[in-house]
Parts: sequence; structure tokens; C-alpha cells
Amino acid sequence: MENVKLTARQQQILSLIQTAIQNTGAPPTRAEIATELGFKSANAAEEHLQALARKGVIQLVSGTSRGIRLKQSVSEPLDTHFKQFPLPLQALAQLTLPLVGRVAAGSPILAQEHIEQTYSVEATMFAQTPDYLLKVRGLSMRDVGIMDGDLLAVKTTREARNGQIVVARVGEEVTVKRFQKTARGISLLPENPDFSPIEVHAGDVFSIEGLAVGLIRNQF
Repeated sequence: MENVKLTARQQQILSLIQTAIQNTGAPPTRAEIATELGFKSANAAEEHLQALARKGVIQLVSGTSRGIRLKQSVSEPLDTHFKQFPLPLQALAQLTLPLVGRVAAGSPILAQEHIEQTYSVEATMFAQTPDYLLKVRGLSMRDVGIMDGDLLAVKTTREARNGQIVVARVGEEVTVKRFQKTARGISLLPENPDFSPIEVHAGDVFSIEGLAVGLIRNQF
């Protein structure tokens, strides 16, 4: 990006995009940019985004309100955000785990396009050896200490016992919930009264993708 000159407003929008991706894993919408920066309409935000795209700083993807992608040269500095996680020293690292971000509907969790980066961690951090880290979205498991932005350590499995916290696929969505199976069927229970259980019915697309075996918290 050394040779790319941005206006003050373009730099402001770029920083806003970077911050949104850092904090939520997704870029902002045009309307969110307009609201944040005081534009009168989303069209003004679109004009600035088009200018950033022409300068090769971002890529615009049609057909989605959040279709903004940072080019690699721009997104790389964001890695410093993740280095502030309380991870073990490199000398103690024994596991290399992929970090899975937002999962596209219907595709495997460990598909290459979902992997944001990798971490080296000490195996003894976890009760069982995990296969990957999953970035948590939302606050449905807040009351057991799993917060938005946390990294959940997940061991791949297709089976779970009642009461265990699992990563499950229901329809086209991947969710983190507490597993409960009864004679009536399967319920995926949140740990936050603001959220309702997910009831899995006969014929629903459902699978257990993994079991939560640990958590890494971003404290900054």
C-alpha cells in the first residue's frame, strides 16, 4: 500500500472497515458506514467505496450488503490484533490450529476459504486435543462465559452427550449451543435468556460438527 494515496475520508472509511472486521468478523454495510460517518445517504458511502476499489485497496463483491473485501496487503496488519490473545510462548507451542471465521452456508467448516489464520498453542491448555479454533458470533452462550469474539477450541466429532457444548449445523447455519436429546427430539439450548432454544425436528438438516474443549479470550 506504500504507493497508494488515500484522501482523509477514504482512510477513515478504510479504518472503519478494518475495525468492523476485527470486532465482528464482517465488514460494515453501506448504511452502517453512512451512519457512522454522518453521510446523508448510503450512496455517498458507495462512492467512496468505489474509489477505494479503483485504487486497489478493497474489492467489492456484488449481491450482498456486506460485500467488501480487504486486499491482502491491507488486511495483513490486522494480524497484530490477534497477537494480543493470551497464548503460550512459542517455545511451548505443540499444536498448530486453524482459526475458522464466518462459515458459508452448506460448506465444510474447515474449507480453506473459512480459515483466517493459524495459531500455535500448547496442548495442555485443553481438556481434549482440539482440531481447530472457531470465532464465536453473538452472545447466545454469554452466561457460561462464551462471548462474542472469543475463540472456541473445537474437537471434531459427530456425537455428543447431553449437557455438552457443541458446534452444530442446523439447516444452512452453524451454531454453538448446549446439546440436549430427549424422547421428543433434539434441542440446542442457549445460555442467555434473550435467546430461544433451537428445536431440531425429524427431516431437518442437522449434524454435530464438534465439541467445545476450551476457550481463548481476547482481553483487549
